[in-house]
Amino acid sequence: EVQLQASGGGLVQAGESLRLSCRTSGFPFHEYIIGWFRQTPGKEREGVACMSDQYGSSYSLESVKGRFTISKDNAKATAYLQMNSLKPEDTAVYYCARSTAVRSTAASYDYWGQGTLVTVSS
Repeated sequence: EVQLQASGGGLVQAGESLRLSCRTSGFPFHEYIIGWFRQTPGKEREGVACMSDQYGSSYSLESVKGRFTISKDNAKATAYLQMNSLKPEDTAVYYCARSTAVRSTAASYDYWGQGTLVTVSS
């Protein structure tokens, strides 16, 4: 059974950092791309970042470039999203998801984690 479990969210102040984790199981992790998305009430889920270490390509939302870094640990079948210099507008539920291509659209991902809430206070 394919599973993705996102964790690491919490309440932080503006300027602080968080690292989200996406622990996976049930599929060959190194063959897939893990993307991070976020969603706030009333808005569509937006792609934050994804990467393919196999193809050397990646995507990052313009507003997080230079602040967020995505990484993968194939040995642990876990992906990470390091978020630095957090801003109140980064507040959202963050999801990880699986895809076979580097894409920023949610429709390109077939399995999703349950989401973890990140709240950034000003």
